[in-house]
Amino acid sequence: MDADVAIIGVGTMGSMSAWQLAKAGVSVIGFEQFGIGNDRTGAGGESRLFRTAYMEGKEYVPLLFEARRLWRKLEAETNTHILTLNGGLTIGDPNTDVMKRLLDSIDAFHLDHELLQGNIAKERYPQHRLFPEDIMVLDKNAGFLRPELAVVLAVKRAEDLGADIKRYTTVQHIYPNRESVTVVTNNEAYQVRKVLVTTGAWTGKLVPQLKEYITAKRLVLTWFASENVKAFKPEKFPVFARLRKGYRLTGVPTLDGTMIKASNTKEPDTVFKPNHLNREVSRKELKEVGEAVEQLLPDLISNPVRASVYMDAYTQDHHAMVGWLPGMNNVFVVSGFSGHGFKMSPTIGRIVTELIIEGKTKFPIQHLAPSRYIRLNDYI
Repeated sequence: MDADVAIIGVGTMGSMSAWQLAKAGVSVIGFEQFGIGNDRTGAGGESRLFRTAYMEGKEYVPLLFEARRLWRKLEAETNTHILTLNGGLTIGDPNTDVMKRLLDSIDAFHLDHELLQGNIAKERYPQHRLFPEDIMVLDKNAGFLRPELAVVLAVKRAEDLGADIKRYTTVQHIYPNRESVTVVTNNEAYQVRKVLVTTGAWTGKLVPQLKEYITAKRLVLTWFASENVKAFKPEKFPVFARLRKGYRLTGVPTLDGTMIKASNTKEPDTVFKPNHLNREVSRKELKEVGEAVEQLLPDLISNPVRASVYMDAYTQDHHAMVGWLPGMNNVFVVSGFSGHGFKMSPTIGRIVTELIIEGKTKFPIQHLAPSRYIRLNDYI
């Protein structure tokens, strides 16, 4: 037997799972078709939001509390700064479903926050143009992460703890049976007890049963300059998510403090062939995000100075799949985080470890069960 667990895809979820499994004494072999921290995963783009007040549902809040603790743990183990907590604003109409869910998560867990509106909101954060119905919710435990660095550090830590990570190695097939799984790569075959599939945009290709339920989406990230750079430093400008009609504008100050990354991620395009991701950003895409910035962040110069394209895996309900595939007691899937998984990835790694070792977890992940999509007869 080559390892207890094979991790296929050592990106966001794969790296955090490798770290947690190796730390628990599980023998791990990881396969990554590109380099570690590459720009073909959902981890690209230099920064990712961290939030605890959560518009996607209050059931995520316990996972986010644990993630904050684990991010600090990874920082301590690697002696490197990863998470900056400079606060986070969610701005929108309180009568919309997303804002109601956000406020519900705050009430359910008594989150440290401020509710700002009217002139007080405008005076506090004048960088944002507000409309009469808008409120600002300041999440005091929000901020931003350094994603590529975090992935590299988690993998390095996993290797230090004994994990064997094989770079530039593509898994072509997996063949599970009752006792083990055969993993066939472009180089050779391996025998392992269990397989963890964390392949993101490539999940449907590796596990055809999931192709109908997990779709790769193309994310365009854009950066903007300002003539008033001081107003957009992290200490003055919290990360934000702005919800207004056709826009879902999210943003974060850049690490060097000279620009703002502000991206419209409301309706990303489908990627039918992840190996052939279209990295060209059209004038139409640049114009649309520029119009959003011009309307909502008037102190930014509305033409992007930089744009990059990445991918993530989406499910129909925008909640991931985390768990054993029905009918397969040795194939575990972690995929489909739909653009909001990076912040909680260390917790997912811990959940994976608990379920593989102990068969149970204390974290509320019923809403992430693959069985809500996949049934036993899908394999027949």
